[in-house]
Amino acid sequence: MKKKTPRPAKFWPTLGFAALAGSRATSAPAFLSQYLSHQALSPALAKSPLRFFARPGVTIALELLVAGEIVGDKMPSAPDRTVPQQLATRTASGALVGATLYKAKGGNALVGALVGGLGTVAATYATWWLRTQASQQFNLDSGLVGAGEDALVLAAGTALAKAQGPTTAQ
Repeated sequence: MKKKTPRPAKFWPTLGFAALAGSRATSAPAFLSQYLSHQALSPALAKSPLRFFARPGVTIALELLVAGEIVGDKMPSAPDRTVPQQLATRTASGALVGATLYKAKGGNALVGALVGGLGTVAATYATWWLRTQASQQFNLDSGLVGAGEDALVLAAGTALAKAQGPTTAQ
């Protein structure tokens, strides 16, 4: 009897990245890019247009975008994350990350995009509600709560990227 090779986890890590995108749209692509840029690409991802995420230059550019988003989020003129344009941007970010992670782990990119996009929509509303409640319940400035949210996103993204196994196990 041939021993089955375990399938790499895709669903839960994709939801983790989707949660990041729901909080900070650029964080999920940045952390996924950071992870992929240190991996030997799976054959499926190496042949895909999504392989651009593995380029170190893309990682650097995305990290700069994260820094800009963190600063911009504290501006009084920053739009609410649930307005259509912001929600669409976050959803696209989560879908792209989901498709890429699924492809990297030997799965179907369309399924990954659906998991990532839908997870991001849920996380967007959940993080908006949590931030609003924390500000109101503890009478805290929204910017201060946002700084705490930034710290959580950065810590969670780092841990999530480090927890991913190699992409070549297909």
